[in-house]
Amino acid sequence: QVQLQESGGRSVQPGGSLRLSCAASGFSISGYAMSWVRQAPGKGLEWVAAINSGGTTYFADSVSGRFTISGDNDKNTLYLELNSLKTEDTAMYFCAKSTGWSFALGMDYWGEGTLVTISS
Repeated sequence: QVQLQESGGRSVQPGGSLRLSCAASGFSISGYAMSWVRQAPGKGLEWVAAINSGGTTYFADSVSGRFTISGDNDKNTLYLELNSLKTEDTAMYFCAKSTGWSFALGMDYWGEGTLVTISS
């Protein structure tokens, strides 16, 4: 069965960096678009970044230039590199699998999330 397990979240000071990982099982990430979505305390879900099966990447304006999304097909793992972190990046970060090659097709599986806290 499809499973997604995020890791790497922790408390970091503003301006710091983190790398989140999402280990996938039950399918090959190379065949699907994958996304990162976050939820800040008391707020709704915010799409952060996506990578299509062909490797094209997309980012929300709020993180463009600071975050990088990538995948390791051999390890079947999705990554999100977070740089120049701001307090407003504090959130639970989820990875999600799309139903097909493009993230625009929608997401059908989600992980349980990993918590990122940005605080001085």
